[in-house]
Amino acid sequence: MLLGACLVPLLSACGDGDVADLQAYMDEVRARPSGRVEAVPQFAPYEAFTYNAGALRSPFLPLQRFATQQKAQDGSLVRPDETRQKQPLEAFDIDTLQMVGLLANRQRTFALVASAAGVQRVAVGDYLGRSHGRVVAIHADRIELREIVPDGNDGWLERPRILPLKDGAPAAGDA
Repeated sequence: MLLGACLVPLLSACGDGDVADLQAYMDEVRARPSGRVEAVPQFAPYEAFTYNAGALRSPFLPLQRFATQQKAQDGSLVRPDETRQKQPLEAFDIDTLQMVGLLANRQRTFALVASAAGVQRVAVGDYLGRSHGRVVAIHADRIELREIVPDGNDGWLERPRILPLKDGAPAAGDA
């Protein structure tokens, strides 16, 4: 009974307020013009695509071994010669080597290659880099190499590589 007597004054305080300002605001909102709904956009009809490459090799499968092994110019399979004596510049990654100059006389042309061990003379046929890179040509502005790299299937691939002349190094004929 005491609880009921306490609740009556509390509840009467909630319903006794002036709601005229609230009613005026609601009338104003109802009087505003309503918004316009835009029409649904028209979509282009779906055009079906026919996949015709089902008979080709999947790009997610490894290449077959016979397809990845290259033949060298003499007809033999590409592979590094593990029996030859290693040359000093083969201890460095090709990215750490720089061509810094050129020496030429009537008989031979040499490139000057800088490494962490110093500057060394390189001729056509010499090896440099860890990927069995063999010098095939020396030009005034670059050294052309052929590297032998693994193909990922226990075979080897031959790829061309260029070691450019370092920026700021004197070109052939410059003093």
